[in-house]
Amino acid sequence: MSEKLDLSKFEKKMIIRNIEEKDIDELLKLQLKCFPGMTPWKREHLESHLELFQEGQFCAEFEGKIIGSCSSLIINFEEYDDRHTWDDITEKGYITNHDPDGYNLYGIEVMVHPNYRRMKIGHRLYQARKNLARRLNLKSIIIGGRIPNYYKHANELTPREYVQQVTLHKIYDPVLSFQLLNGFTLMRINPNYLSDDLASFQYATLMEWNNVDYQPNTKRYYKTSNPVRICVVQYMMKQINSFEEFAKQVEYYTDVASDAGSDFAVFPEIFTTQLMSFLDERSPSKAIQRLTEFTEEYIELFTKLAVRYNVNIIGGSHVVEEEGRIYNIAYLFRRDGTIEKQYKLHITPNERKWWGISRGDQVRVFDTDCGKIAIQICYDIEFPELARIVTDRGAKIIFTPFCTEDRQGYLRVRYCAQARAVENQIYTVIAGTVGNLPQTENMDIQYAQSAIFAPSDFEFARDGIVGECNPNIEMVIIGDVDLEILRRQRQSGTVNQLKDRRKDIYTINYKKNGQ
Repeated sequence: MSEKLDLSKFEKKMIIRNIEEKDIDELLKLQLKCFPGMTPWKREHLESHLELFQEGQFCAEFEGKIIGSCSSLIINFEEYDDRHTWDDITEKGYITNHDPDGYNLYGIEVMVHPNYRRMKIGHRLYQARKNLARRLNLKSIIIGGRIPNYYKHANELTPREYVQQVTLHKIYDPVLSFQLLNGFTLMRINPNYLSDDLASFQYATLMEWNNVDYQPNTKRYYKTSNPVRICVVQYMMKQINSFEEFAKQVEYYTDVASDAGSDFAVFPEIFTTQLMSFLDERSPSKAIQRLTEFTEEYIELFTKLAVRYNVNIIGGSHVVEEEGRIYNIAYLFRRDGTIEKQYKLHITPNERKWWGISRGDQVRVFDTDCGKIAIQICYDIEFPELARIVTDRGAKIIFTPFCTEDRQGYLRVRYCAQARAVENQIYTVIAGTVGNLPQTENMDIQYAQSAIFAPSDFEFARDGIVGECNPNIEMVIIGDVDLEILRRQRQSGTVNQLKDRRKDIYTINYKKNGQ
């Protein structure tokens, strides 16, 4: 009797899945095969796609090899010019304009390995997009499609005539014919869509597939404004006698922020060093070591306050011991009770000399109920690469808790925060300490003028200053920053620093986790 047939040796597995970071090198090679003569993706493009919208990036894997892929983002299509280009709709390929609250899935590329065509790979990828649109309840899928066979007919047909002939099935076009077969309808023809698409003479057909399962959500609407209210605490450093006294001061300011309806309360850098005023320890290195013993009490306090007062708290920063090293860490205490942290990346000479602070090694961007934000502690705001990295990863507000002892140090923080706001078309917030701790080494004097900054353009506050404290007194400022105005200004401001970057001649290479 013959043995039972092992069917597994006949299997050839076709898998449609989301792209992962390990696939990037293979995808870059695939694109060169699919689009010879056209400018290919760069690694940073695909990394940005995965960072911002991984579930919209699909690949086809056959017998362990990637043979096709497609990329997409979500937008509100009504917000874009009818004659947009590929660069306009993708932010030059980085999809930093991806809007999770948008209505439309926009497809920006599909590619299939030449050796595996006619295996319905493109159809499977399109189906994955349609399933995603249904699952996310999006109104439609929109694509700007090449017409790569147009060059064969350009002498006798206009683009409109060529498209009409393809629509009537009198001419075959590998892209347009495929899109029509997959249920897409023609919206318009856009000129100058993709600058290196010579075969299409730079024309593209704007196509749409409507999701018949779409259910309008009455809570979704076109936003005329999207304000976020921020309360900045200019904290007075003064002698206290217990942690409970510190907690009462912190709770008072949190209550002030909550009463004003603030979304964020922002405290200064290392303001917990106020606790050193009752530790009776003259040696700075020993005092900072003892300060780390309050870490759990500090975290418990701010977590409780964020939930009780329904406000997201940037808890200044606190020195923490981890695995024998001391770090300067800023915590985000969300009002839902969850916690995040950002290590200070650049350590000042004083921090090294007096306290032996170690450097962190990761740039973080945090999701909140008011959008994506980042925290850059004091000295970190003076390194423009960090702000550019978090902006590219979707942050709209950078919070900078700081602690400076003189006006010169303060102005370095202020000027750099204002520069970051202009360079990145982003809001920046600085919160500093004032007062003095005469018996505490390296924290004896303070200088600050805390503030909220906006990009410098007509839509924003005059001088780019949403609000600022008076110098060197204990107080708060409360100001609103509008994320919708920020979005519109990035699209059509007097200048467009994000759009106009020359990524063809310079880029920032972020080495994740310090590797």
